[in-house]
Amino acid sequence: MGEAAAGAGPAPLPIAERPWPGLDVTGSTILVAGFGVSGYAVADQTMQRGARVVVVEGADTEAVRERARILEVLGVDVRLGAEHTRTLPADVPVDLVVTSPGWRPDQPLLVAAAAVGIPVWSEVELARRMQAPDGPVWLGITGTNGKTTVVTMTEAILRAAGLRAVACGNVGLPVIEAALDPEGYDVLAVELSSFQLHRTEHPACEAAVVLNITEDHLDWHGSMDAYAADKGRIYAGARIACVYNTADERTLHLVEDADVVEGCRAVGLTLGAPGPSQLGIVEDLLVDRAFGQDRHSTALALLELSDLAHLGPHGAPPHIVFDALAAAALTRAHGVTPEAVREGLRGYRVGRHRAEIVASVDGVAYVDDSKATNPDAAAASLGASEHIVWIAGGATKGADVDALVAASARRLRAAVLIGSDPSPFEQALARHAADLPVRTIAPGDTGTAAGRADLMRRAVAEAAALARSGDVVLMAPAAASIDQFTDYAERGDLFAAAARDLPGVRA
Repeated sequence: MGEAAAGAGPAPLPIAERPWPGLDVTGSTILVAGFGVSGYAVADQTMQRGARVVVVEGADTEAVRERARILEVLGVDVRLGAEHTRTLPADVPVDLVVTSPGWRPDQPLLVAAAAVGIPVWSEVELARRMQAPDGPVWLGITGTNGKTTVVTMTEAILRAAGLRAVACGNVGLPVIEAALDPEGYDVLAVELSSFQLHRTEHPACEAAVVLNITEDHLDWHGSMDAYAADKGRIYAGARIACVYNTADERTLHLVEDADVVEGCRAVGLTLGAPGPSQLGIVEDLLVDRAFGQDRHSTALALLELSDLAHLGPHGAPPHIVFDALAAAALTRAHGVTPEAVREGLRGYRVGRHRAEIVASVDGVAYVDDSKATNPDAAAASLGASEHIVWIAGGATKGADVDALVAASARRLRAAVLIGSDPSPFEQALARHAADLPVRTIAPGDTGTAAGRADLMRRAVAEAAALARSGDVVLMAPAAASIDQFTDYAERGDLFAAAARDLPGVRA
């Protein structure tokens, strides 16, 4: 593994055997596989602490070269081009590979590293090990849907409690930057994808939640069981609470299988009346029967449903209420008061493109949920209102939209379809809502920014013509954006701009 030159005294411990937290990477050679946001952060943070760093990245664009030049000035060896990603470098003895979450487990370089005993870690695993013993507490969030809402709600509550906290991980700041921040955070609200968790052995969260498990990324993980198992890694080493969804049996099984610190408790979330060690709803109150003094006989009121009314066109929909319960459970596990939970959630606003109300014209609310890139994510938004003109379509990537349409048909006023191949939606609507008005928007020229804007303007204008006062025009595409837009954010921005440009009376 080559960490010390011959004759230089005893060889230092292999990096995987060095003590942590407070892992010292001095003198080790770290290969960073992938030069995205997390890869750049790993290279920067480890180089500053005395590691020799080699970065390999298949893309060789001007933007990538510009970032590479910044680190090369500081002594990082950046190698661009696909040839560098196929195998380990022949001229550098590597001690550790830190992989981008986008690199599949069967990527040849990662397979080669494992074959010769070189550890392969995620940025998250490295951050956990390098963080100082007195570093911030971690509250972990994963699940197929709802992660970003819960992590940002958690951040809002923690800040309302007067704590220095930040949402990081799969959203915003890389975990390694937050964990090693020189000013020091009190708590990290850490959103972790299944890709990040695949190479993470020791998240060691104070409390963690798996919100739900539905089919997603199975081409990457290989099977539903493997996908769920990677999600379940977030519970490893949990100290206070493993929070699960009582309506999703898989999440409970992940808790039951987790290797946690003795005394860590299972805490359930329900949209019904909670039992002991659960959070849930009693009449119009969100209540806690997990972290009060007497969870067996009393329920502690946290906030009213009306405190969340600003989070939906007709009050907070059930999935947002569930997300609020999850954030409340995590922060209550950390000892945050009910008052801080209430204050944080009252002031919380949804993130962009996540069921965001972007306009209200002639009594019609226009909701941007462009982040709903799969049927399960879209189902949450479709369940939030009674009369919907649905803008849907895009790259389904083989996902079946039939069940989504069947479950949502009674709520639909009409459907407006975008996407280069709208046939999955057309066929499902024909089966389950044969009398529903359906308009399919011709793609036009989506190769240009002007063409993409025109496409969305036509879709929104068609939806507006079909909507009545009191309706919701909902863009929850249930599909990815890559067939017609640069990403889901552009798709959402264009929807919002088109909605705001509609003629009519604004609320």
